[in-house]
Amino acid sequence: MILKRINTNIITGFLGAGKTSLILSLLRLKPENETWAVLVNEFGEIGIDAGLIGGTNSSEQVVIKEVAGGCLCCAAGIPTQVAINQLIQKAKPDRLFIEPTGLGHPAEILKVLTNEFNQQVLKVNQTVCVVDARKVLDEQYSKNDNFNQQMQVADIVYASKVDLYQQNELKNLSAFLARFDQTKSLISSASDTSIQHLFEGLNKPFIVKERKPQVMRSVTGNKSLLASNSPSIFSPSSSLGEEPQVIEFNQDGFWFKENEGEGAYSIGWVFEPKLCFDFDALISLANHFIEQNIVRLKAVMITEEGIAGFNMVDGKLSVMELDETMDSRMEIIALSPLVESQLTKLLLACLYQV
Repeated sequence: MILKRINTNIITGFLGAGKTSLILSLLRLKPENETWAVLVNEFGEIGIDAGLIGGTNSSEQVVIKEVAGGCLCCAAGIPTQVAINQLIQKAKPDRLFIEPTGLGHPAEILKVLTNEFNQQVLKVNQTVCVVDARKVLDEQYSKNDNFNQQMQVADIVYASKVDLYQQNELKNLSAFLARFDQTKSLISSASDTSIQHLFEGLNKPFIVKERKPQVMRSVTGNKSLLASNSPSIFSPSSSLGEEPQVIEFNQDGFWFKENEGEGAYSIGWVFEPKLCFDFDALISLANHFIEQNIVRLKAVMITEEGIAGFNMVDGKLSVMELDETMDSRMEIIALSPLVESQLTKLLLACLYQV
C-alpha cells in the first residue's frame, strides 16, 4: 500500500542532449535510505540506456525499467501506464525519474501522469529539459516541433556541455527560452554545484503551461494521441503486464530490429552473451560511423577487455566501464535510411578472434 505520493520528474531533451548523463549524476545524490526508480524510453527498438544506467548502478535501491521503440505517449500513454505500474509494484520507490525518447512528446506524457486518477499516487514535480545550447540556432532543432515542445513544458532548463560552448551560445539559449515564458529556471552545467542546485528544485510542483492543443501522431501509426480521457496507470486494465520482447537469435548469434518515425531511422542488434567483441575494433567502427554522419550510437558490449558502454553523439565518442550486462547490444540512429546488411557485416567483423 502506497502511503505517500511518489516524487516524479520528467527528464526530457532532444537526441544526444545528455539526459542519461544527467540522470547518472542525480543518482549519485540518492540518500542511502531511499529507493529510486528510472523509467527509460528509447526511440530505437533495442534498449541501451537502461544498461548504461544499470551497469553503473547495480544497487537494489536503484530500479530501472525500459520501454524501447517509439514514444511513451503513443496509444494514449498505455506503455507509460503499464511500465510505471510495474515499476511501482516492484520497487515501491521514493522518487521516480522518467526519461522519454528525444523524439517524444513530453506534454502528452504529462497529461497522462497528471490526470485525476494518477495524481493520487504520483506527485508530479518540476520537468527538466536538457539542452545543448549550440543547437538552438540550428533550424533542424529550432523549427522541430518536438524540440520546441520539450522547451515549452520545461520548468528547469539544464544547459549541458557548457565547456564546449562559444562565447554567445548560452546567451542564445536564454533568448530562445524567452519565446516561451518567463517562469523557467536556466541552470548551466559549468558550475560545480549545478547538479545540487538542480536537485534542490526537483520537488517544486510543476507549472501548468498554456499551449495550443496539438494532435500528435504515433511513430508507428495514425491514431490520435490526444485521448480525451487518459486512463489511470493504476487501473486494473493496466496491471495485466506488457508482452515481453521476444528475442530469437539467428544462426550467427544475433537478433536485430529496425524502427522509423519522426524523420529518424534506427537499427539495433542484440548478441548472444557468449559472443565477445574486440574492443579496439569497436572503437574503429564507432569512428567509421562518425564519418558516415550517424547522429547517435549507443552500445553495451562484452569485449576481451571487459564490459564497455559506448555513447556517441555530435561526432564525439565516450566509453565507460560497466560492472554487468546480460548480453551485448548496439543501437544506431540516423536521419536517412540505413542498410542493415552492410552494418551487420561491419559489426560481425568486430568479433574477437582468439
